[in-house]
This record gives sequence, C-alpha cells and structure tokens, in this order.
Amino acid sequence: MPSRTLFLIAIRALRPQPRNCFQCLRVTRQLHLSPRWQTDGVFKELTEMRVRTPWIEALRKKEEEGIDPTQRSNTPATPPNRDLAPKSMSDSYHRVVIPLAQDPWLLDNYLNANGQIRLGTIFMDLDALSGVIAYNHTGESVTTVTAAVDRITINHPLKEICDLELSGQVTFATGRSSMEISIQVAKAPERGASIQNEDVLMTCAFTMVSLDPNTKKPVAICPVKVETDEEKRLFAAGEKNYNIKKARAKTGLRKQTPNDEESDLIHAMWLRQLDYHDPNNPLRKPPHTHYMSSTTLSSSQIMQPQYRNRHNFMIFGGYLLKTSFELAFCCAAAFSHSRPTFLSLDPSTFENPVPVGSVLYLKATVAYTESAVDGASDAHQSAGVEDGEKRTEGSGTRVQIRIDSKVRDIEHGSTKPTGQFNYTFWVDRDISVMPQTYEEFMIWLDARRRAERVRGSIDAGRVEGVDEGKKGKDDGRRITE
Repeated sequence: MPSRTLFLIAIRALRPQPRNCFQCLRVTRQLHLSPRWQTDGVFKELTEMRVRTPWIEALRKKEEEGIDPTQRSNTPATPPNRDLAPKSMSDSYHRVVIPLAQDPWLLDNYLNANGQIRLGTIFMDLDALSGVIAYNHTGESVTTVTAAVDRITINHPLKEICDLELSGQVTFATGRSSMEISIQVAKAPERGASIQNEDVLMTCAFTMVSLDPNTKKPVAICPVKVETDEEKRLFAAGEKNYNIKKARAKTGLRKQTPNDEESDLIHAMWLRQLDYHDPNNPLRKPPHTHYMSSTTLSSSQIMQPQYRNRHNFMIFGGYLLKTSFELAFCCAAAFSHSRPTFLSLDPSTFENPVPVGSVLYLKATVAYTESAVDGASDAHQSAGVEDGEKRTEGSGTRVQIRIDSKVRDIEHGSTKPTGQFNYTFWVDRDISVMPQTYEEFMIWLDARRRAERVRGSIDAGRVEGVDEGKKGKDDGRRITE
C-alpha cells in the first residue's frame, strides 16, 4: 500500500468520529437509569425510603394476584402478637441533610422562578420524612398515613442558599393508633457544631395514624416513654394539642350554630351589603373589598404513580400539600395582584386517600382577611365602621386561603372529599373579602376562629415563629413560594 494512502488512513483514525444514530439511541436510553429522586422532586434518600417497588412490578403483582390493595378486606394483616412495648423518642428520630449549597442540580429541584426556595418541594420532603419517622416507631407491619398537619410555621427567613437539615421524632403517642411527629428545618451546622435558635427556619407538627393494611381500620401502636425534662415538655405539648383538637371537633360549625357575637357579625355584614345595593344610599362597596365568590380558583389533574406512597397505589400526602400550597399561592396572588408571602399552614386535615389513577379536584377560596396594623378583620365593616376608618394605606393584610379537595375515579362514578388545607399569606396591600351566601359566611367564620386561635397562641407564647403582624414584610422578600 502506498505510503500516502497509509498516511491518510492514519489521519482519519485520529479525527473525532461523529456519533451515528445507534450511538445516540444508546445515550438516550441511559436517561432511564437516572436516580429515582429526580422523578418526583423529593430528596433521594427520602424517596428511596418511600418508594421501594418499581410501578410496573407493583402493577403486575396486582394483576397476577387479582387483589385490589386499595379495597378493604375482612382478614386482618397485622400480627396479633406484635410487640407494643413503649419506645423512647430517640428510637424514632431521623435526620436528613439536603446539600443544596453543594449540588447545583439538586438545587434545581428546590428553586422557583425567582431563585428562591420552592416551599412546595420542602413540604413534600417534610411529609416524606414524617412517614420515615412514623415507621421507625411502628415497624413495617402496619400502614401509616398522614391524618393532619397541625401547623407549619416560618420561624426565620432563609436569606441565603445553604444546606438544609430536616430532623424530627415522635413526640406524642399513648398506645392508640395516632401519634404526633414534630419536625424542624434548619441550616445544616458545621461539623461538630449544634443548631442555634436563629438557624431554625421552619417548624411543623404532623398527626399520623396507623391502620391494618387489609381492613384499613386503626390499630394500636407503641406508646412513647419520656425520660428527660425536654421530652416531658414535648409530650405534654402534644397531649395538650390532642385534647384541644378533640374539644374543637365538638364545637365546630357542623356541630353547633354560630355564637351570639358571630351571629351579630353576620347580620351586620348582611345589612352592609343591602346598603351597597340600595340606590337611595350613597354607600358603595369600596374598591379594596371583594366578594368571596369572585376569589375562587380551581384545578384538576390525574394522579400519576410517580407520586405514590410506599404502598404503591395511593398518592402520598406530601404531593397533596405541594399541589394545594401552589394553588393557594396563585389564589392569593390573583386576589391581591401582588406577590404573597407564606406565613403558615394552619391546622389541615386529610379525610380520604387519593388512589393512583384517580382525578383530584382542588378549589381555592379567599376565606378571611385581616389587617396587620391593629389585628382588625373584615368585621370592621360588619360592625358598622366606615370603610378606611381603621385602615392605613399600604399597611398590608394577612390573607387566609382555604383549599377544598375531592377525588373521583377516572369514570367519575364516585366522589369523596380528601381534605381541607388552610394557608395564611401576607400581602403588601390593603384588601378585604366579604361573604354573601350562608355557606360563605360559614367559611368566613371558620377561618376567623382559626385566625383568632393562632393569634391567641402567639400572644400566649405557645407557638414559636414570626410575629405575623410585624415581620411579614421582611419575610415576604425572602421566602415567597
């Protein structure tokens, strides 16, 4: 072979060769090998603890066995001789560090459009962590579900991107089926250092309930034993919260009529609306007041298996928190025409599970507004105070958004309520909501009671967190979505 030909062959061998179509296909297939945490926005370690079986395997097993795990059975699956000896709080303790400052691609899952932490994703992690803590306490022989979120509060604004430490434990359990789990989100401390109070960004409490996997009925769990003074304090707080919730259930608006003061408020607001529509009365609805019926936003979506819980055929509670929170955020923004600041998730309940493949319907409503200047609410108008008399332009308003959720099967043959979620935001505008129908007045009263309870708890020092009336504006420029 001539030397020139050999030279050309050598040169071609050194040139980078373009990938052919088959090589491109091989690269594309590698995307399916990406870690599971990238599919649902939950931190990898928490996802691996929640989802243990690929969806296709769970689906095939269901078809082969011919049993629907979502339906109740008469045969209990929980062993009758389980060990229910008391456990310490430390037995359930779990800690996870999310390295947001170290991994830009992980951080990608946690940022919103403004480069701030996306709280909905944190809520998913919190619910996933509460499940890990619950199973540390109960073991694997029961099904544990989220029954309620008692409160999520922003303690200190996050002003920088940093690694986050999520930690918590069971703080109240008496041997019944339910347990209270307390969790905090804090800046991850340096090696060997401890978390300081100013490093705690968020605190929350979840109520979890253990069920028999087959019968879906509540089953007993291990009680918590307290050993230190701090554990005694936590247990006493959980017990108090448990008793308060039981008492409130008996005095709710579904059980009792509004009291005299509330009835007077409703009547006064109704009279004010008559004045607004009276052609012989010069009083008209002010521009900063909006009827409740005009504030609603709705959404619907099919529930996909990527957001399932560890039992494969139900959606896990964290996804419902994220979805409802982001709809509440949009509702508050549409109502105020400003960017709202999240202050707290107030007591919210999960009523029925959401099956994979079902359709979830969410409805957001502005339920209540309250001026932060003097703690005055829409009742200014209802009590006959002239509009604007107790309001300061640009003072800001706390806005409470109520999310009602329901689920239907794909054929829309049956409908069940799945829960109610209550979010409070701060907006830098003077704005208020006014109910018109009896149903809207009940929504308004329920939200008003909730706001008064939270305010009373803060005044009594029972709830740690921001003073919503004084720090809302600063927080609004730090954590917003």
